[in-house]
Amino acid sequence: MTTWTPDPDFWRDRPVTVTGATGFLGSHLTAELVALGAMVTVLVRDDVPPTSISAAWLPHVRKVRGAVEDQAILERLFGEYESKTVFHLAAQSQVGAANRNPVATYEANIAGTWAVMEAARRSPRIEQLVTASSDKAYGAQPVLPYDEDMPLAAVNPYDVSKACSDLLSQSYHQTYDVPVSITRCGNFFGPGDLNWERIVPGTCRSLIRGEAPVIRSDGTMVRDYLHVVDGANAYLRLVESMHDDPGLAGEAFNFSTETPLTVLELVDRLQAAAGTDLEAEVLGTASHEIDSQYLSAEKARKVLGWEPTISMDDALANTIEWYRTHLADDDR
Repeated sequence: MTTWTPDPDFWRDRPVTVTGATGFLGSHLTAELVALGAMVTVLVRDDVPPTSISAAWLPHVRKVRGAVEDQAILERLFGEYESKTVFHLAAQSQVGAANRNPVATYEANIAGTWAVMEAARRSPRIEQLVTASSDKAYGAQPVLPYDEDMPLAAVNPYDVSKACSDLLSQSYHQTYDVPVSITRCGNFFGPGDLNWERIVPGTCRSLIRGEAPVIRSDGTMVRDYLHVVDGANAYLRLVESMHDDPGLAGEAFNFSTETPLTVLELVDRLQAAAGTDLEAEVLGTASHEIDSQYLSAEKARKVLGWEPTISMDDALANTIEWYRTHLADDDR
């Protein structure tokens, strides 16, 4: 594991905007930015209860209220707060919700991205813009792992929304020279994720309570899992690299531990971290999901010098302990 850390001289007093800051990845990225001394402005749509991660930085950022689809608000935000770096993370991020309500997902993920891109096009102070795509934008591919040269072949609603966001970002760079790069990551996990429908939070809660973990699929689906701190560092590393080499704009980068796991394997490793041995309840009800999705991070290693800083076993142990503390606090 590497020991790379962000450059505080680069981030100190830098005007940075984060959309989706109160989300899981966004809360960790914003915490890092505030700790580095950046002048952070966040776009907030809904009031949500803070986690222990976001509660620490909420008093130290500037907040603009509005939806990411509102281009006029974005243009005002970028202009009045003189944004130099923008992280566009705002999205509807749940596959199940996308299947139930695709239009709202398309509005947030596709219209939201073109609003950000168009506002950035009209905001000449912006030097770096990073937009969040997903491994799911690749769709089902005949060869794995995914690499950045593969076509985006999404079919399901969430996957299509991320592929469209990805292509919009590429288009705005190629057509208008917007300085945007694209991240494609697997499934984030770690402290602060309170969406109990996701496999890691739901399993951690079940194990800590002594309950059988519930698996919606048949347990054989293969996925990438990336600790959220490594994800936040990937975004910071990409921006610093874009600053050093503006030619990286327009490029997409996969970020991955390159340790794909089946859902059952992941649950087994969480049980080892938690010290439990409970038989999982396998529902087999998940639908409209691809059997195997995982990424090659070779390009990120070679071009950006990025590697995960936390081993999978350490990351899972860290995650279990965070949930143990969080749930104990809730029970008081």
